[in-house]
Amino acid sequence: MSDGTSRISTGNEGLDLILRGGLPANRLYLVEGEPGSGKTTLGLQFLRHGVAAGERVLYITLSETAEELQGVAASHGWDLDKIDLFELSSAEEVLGEDRKQSVLHAWEVELGGTIKLIQDEVERVSPTRVVFDSLSEMRLLAQDSLRYRRQVLALKQYFATRACTVLLVDDLTTNEGGRDSHLHSLCHGVITLERLTLEFGAARRRMQVQKLRGVDFIAGYHDMEIRRGGLQVFPRLIAAEHHTPFVGEPTPSGVEELDALFSGGPLRGTCTLLTGPAGSGKSTIAMQYIVAACARGEKATLFEFDERVGTLMVRAKAMNLDLQPFIDQGLLNVQQMDPAQMSPGEFAALIRKEVEARGVRMVAIDSLNGYLAAMPEEKQLILQMHEMLSYLNQQGVVTLLINPQTGLVGGMTTSLNVSYICDAVVLIRFFEADGRIRKAISVLKNRGGPHEDTIRELRIDSGGVRVGEPLTQFKGVMTGTPEYVGKGGPLMEDRGLAQ
Repeated sequence: MSDGTSRISTGNEGLDLILRGGLPANRLYLVEGEPGSGKTTLGLQFLRHGVAAGERVLYITLSETAEELQGVAASHGWDLDKIDLFELSSAEEVLGEDRKQSVLHAWEVELGGTIKLIQDEVERVSPTRVVFDSLSEMRLLAQDSLRYRRQVLALKQYFATRACTVLLVDDLTTNEGGRDSHLHSLCHGVITLERLTLEFGAARRRMQVQKLRGVDFIAGYHDMEIRRGGLQVFPRLIAAEHHTPFVGEPTPSGVEELDALFSGGPLRGTCTLLTGPAGSGKSTIAMQYIVAACARGEKATLFEFDERVGTLMVRAKAMNLDLQPFIDQGLLNVQQMDPAQMSPGEFAALIRKEVEARGVRMVAIDSLNGYLAAMPEEKQLILQMHEMLSYLNQQGVVTLLINPQTGLVGGMTTSLNVSYICDAVVLIRFFEADGRIRKAISVLKNRGGPHEDTIRELRIDSGGVRVGEPLTQFKGVMTGTPEYVGKGGPLMEDRGLAQ
């Protein structure tokens, strides 16, 4: 829905996506949040976009000095040369009228007089964008909630007569009881920024658009980060809005017996879960599919939460799965993920960039335990993962999820039950035969089509991945430690020996 008003960009790409095109022009908006949540940075981005478009813009500050604002801008590599700055502070020196900024003793001026000075400056500059920072000082000057609200209403009525889009900044420090519902009702839209301190790792930041009259925006919380260059907002992923037609054909691994388990391989647009104890070969199986995809000329990405990329590359090469040539050709991207720095929204944005910008056809996440450990205090993590996997499926991407189980032998459990949202599940188990520890691989389910219900032997050595013939005589398969009691014929031996 839309009120027919033209839209203007906020200067922030992520926020514009959340607003589905930007803010309706010539309206009054509230940007609220506690100190350190990113309000000033967002306000400067809003004004700088106006400057880039050739507009006159005005920053009215009752709280920060010009030097402090210059420091914020410098931290992002910005300059404020073309932004008109009107400063009311406790500075003792009053700058001359020939300067772009005016300094007054805020506590010596009645609120009505302060509003008049602001209006005079707006008349002088005739801006199309204004940031008013912050309302907390207006509350202090008013010393009465009724008078304060009257003055805010007067400001709204004043700006309504001008072709001007205004952001009112509120740091919530002088408003007892938190957010001001009366202020919310006065403004055309409300954007809330939050900063959350975790028990370990970097602080999390998020935003939500609480209201925006006449606009169908993306509701809910959206993760964000403050980095050099401004505020980075990661819109909440809605899989239903991202569908690309594709053919759901099998994607072979290059190992004939492994493909036989899937009746050809995982289908495009499906998610496959590789599960089993540590050291059973889950990552190697995933790399086998990645190498086969790259050999076909398809692009792939591996997100590595657990293992160091350097160690992974050495290990893969030792198993005849050399990844470096594909990285050099731009076909493969291996990204080391920092568990203490990543938010779910940022990870989803990273995946979207790989799929939409690079054209990736296969994505592997190693592992889900690492993904879970990266976000221990996040809520509804399973739902966020479900949305992310649905997005990949609708893009026709083959997704490989690695989920180690707790324990090496015996009954095993997992800390993250995602098997119900996966289309296929591959189970790898250790088993005992003739005094040797071996590995068995089987497909438990495959929504995309038929699959073998057999158990095959898996061997990984310097020659790569090998999958043997179906093994029929097992005992205790469901206990977690199956034992092969048949003859030795179907079992694989070392390469070069009699089979």
